[in-house]
Amino acid sequence: MKDITEKIIKAVREAAGIMLAAPDRCPDGLIHDKGGTFNYVTEYDVAVQRYLEKELSAALPGAAFLAEEEGEDGRTVGDGYTFVIDPIDGTSNFIHGFRLSAVSVGLLYNGRAVSGAVYLPYTDEMFYAELGGGAYLNGKRIHVNRLSTENALTLFGTTPYMRDTMCDAVTELFRGLFMTSVDVRRCGAAAADLCFVACGRAAAFCEMLLSPWDYAAGALIVAEAGGVVSRFDGSPLSYTEKCTVVAGNPAAYAQVSAICGKIRDKYSVN
Repeated sequence: MKDITEKIIKAVREAAGIMLAAPDRCPDGLIHDKGGTFNYVTEYDVAVQRYLEKELSAALPGAAFLAEEEGEDGRTVGDGYTFVIDPIDGTSNFIHGFRLSAVSVGLLYNGRAVSGAVYLPYTDEMFYAELGGGAYLNGKRIHVNRLSTENALTLFGTTPYMRDTMCDAVTELFRGLFMTSVDVRRCGAAAADLCFVACGRAAAFCEMLLSPWDYAAGALIVAEAGGVVSRFDGSPLSYTEKCTVVAGNPAAYAQVSAICGKIRDKYSVN
């Protein structure tokens, strides 16, 4: 598995070069609407994804792909190896020159995350992990912090593509987090948020609805850094459908999960 992880890291770093070569703000002609509210894809997302699929296919022949911009290639997640790709996590950040976006690749085996890498090209930070092998940032072992939410930052996603139906729930969730944390941060890239929890910059993260490519790599990195990750109801994350996500060091996870649980019960989110 170490050899595969090294190949994932190499492919992710090289693919990010496509992002770095882009202008500071993405030209309008290269932006397309995917449906939903302000849900966009750029030609750069597609180019990064195609590059990753080519390189990873060569690294692990026969593996399936679950990727944001093209969907799955026909194989069922859980059947052998599956690469789960988010070519540019934080596309809205990327479009507007807000330099916080990530390239994320997770590798599943029989539906379980076994390897993953998240690269933040604008800060040159490579986060990665293997199942049972710990989590790392640029080659150095990382761990979640030990802070309660009262003494730490909490990260939060606004689920912007579903704002028409989830605004009230998201607003109430934010209030709960804001009142029990030093402060709340909104980064706009869930893969990065999870890595920031893994390396101790924040104690916890949660979002109302994410897709598997948003967390396939980041969730493994958090777990291997000593953190806890689940849905709002405490059940494992899904790699076949969108779901809620809460992550943190053990103490902060418990605190934020309690807040998330109240929102789950009131608004019937999964």
